Amino acid sequence: MIASITGKLTRKATDYLIVDVGGVGYQVFVPLSTYYGIPEGGEVVGLHVHTHLREDSLTLFGFLSQLEKDLFQLLIGVSGIGPKLALVILSSLSVEELMGAFHASDDSRLCSVPGIGKKTAARMVLEIKDKIRDFLPETVPQGRPPAADIQNETDDAVSALVNLGYKKPLAEDAIRQARQGGPGRTVQELIREALNGLMKR
Repeated sequence: MIASITGKLTRKATDYLIVDVGGVGYQVFVPLSTYYGIPEGGEVVGLHVHTHLREDSLTLFGFLSQLEKDLFQLLIGVSGIGPKLALVILSSLSVEELMGAFHASDDSRLCSVPGIGKKTAARMVLEIKDKIRDFLPETVPQGRPPAADIQNETDDAVSALVNLGYKKPLAEDAIRQARQGGPGRTVQELIREALNGLMKR
């Protein structure tokens, strides 16, 4: 079972990376928090990895921090939450926001995540709240994307929302409205503001 991976980053997409290790390219699926914290293609990257085994497939999920990986493993241990939904949760809420929601039993915060209803949120709190007390405090890297023109930032943000399950026209409208809040924000901040707007519709 693969627990970590270090190699040359040959492709960087909003939902997965290709990491070359000794001439073999590994596809590793990642949340947005990890995507924004890693360098651009061509540089060496190291990831904590969860290996998800099924009868017909082997899928790798990568994270910059051990805490992020631990939370992912707790999430997929909750009934009704698979790896893809766990990535959506970690893409929609930062580790700090997620742990805060569990500590405070804040079901409504968890319900802001696409695909999470009241029953699932309550089940998450019930099953995870006590377990996260054992985690040591850790600072999660909060990388920011490199400078880019407005159109590239918009395209990246729309692509991220589409990967989270939203239709492209709806994603474009949400990002356009998020941009009206003023300049100077990162793509990640735009995505989070757009997600908040979408949940209010």
